[in-house]
Amino acid sequence: MTKVLHKILLICIAGVMTCSVAHADDYDFAFDSFDFAAPAAFDFGGAPPFSFDDDNIPDAFIMDAPETEMAMPTQMFLNPGAEYLGVKNKDIAGIFLGMPFEDVRTLFFRARSLYTPRTNNAIIFSVPRDWKYNLDYECRGQRIVAPAELEKCINSLARARGLLYASEMRLIRESTGETIDVFFTSNTTHNRVWRVVYKNDANVLEGDATRFAAQRDRKILAFWQGVLDKYGPPNAGTDAWISSDNAFDPMLRAFYGQLELTDAGLNAMDAADNATRAREQFRAKPYAF
Repeated sequence: MTKVLHKILLICIAGVMTCSVAHADDYDFAFDSFDFAAPAAFDFGGAPPFSFDDDNIPDAFIMDAPETEMAMPTQMFLNPGAEYLGVKNKDIAGIFLGMPFEDVRTLFFRARSLYTPRTNNAIIFSVPRDWKYNLDYECRGQRIVAPAELEKCINSLARARGLLYASEMRLIRESTGETIDVFFTSNTTHNRVWRVVYKNDANVLEGDATRFAAQRDRKILAFWQGVLDKYGPPNAGTDAWISSDNAFDPMLRAFYGQLELTDAGLNAMDAADNATRAREQFRAKPYAF
């Protein structure tokens, strides 16, 4: 036995690696280090299907899913003479609410587009919070308590059970500095777009000189004219396009140099489904009394 252990130690040293006890749910994938190629390495003529082991996807990392605000929906009011709009049929750079992650990836990763993945952290993966609490309990039940090892265990279990999902995609148009952040629901609701945030520099003031203020005003005017040309006049106030009087339904909002397309109801439904299922699947100890 001593000779066997000695041989294993020599192999570890020779390979410049760390030996550790393997758990049943360990995987070769290094969740804490995404060593993916930068977007410049893409073959935009036809990227291969998405895979965690694919070397031709952008830099990415795992981040905690944000908490969902489960506030009561507020009422939205139409402008006089206006009608409700089909906001789900409106897009930002070809991205519609409800689009699956794979369709958005195809739109910007497999074909040429004005927008490309950002160089750093172009895709963010997450585990729904309620499921992460379950997995944390399971991993600590395996006597895994070191933070790094605990996180690895949680992410390994999440990947194996289909709980790890693409929660955000970050895009940029290099020539103009425009950015788009796309947010997705979890796999529970089929990893679909629930929020799109577009930003540009229209509201940026470059200095104190009068000319800079005049330039900003003209950029804002050009931006708003483009917004009106594409979406038509707002039907709620001066900056909102709504599909009903319920703020949880699809909505488009415009700000100085920014657009925000949201379906808060889809996000809330996703959070509620995850909370219910996670509670049902919580692996409590087999208490006996």
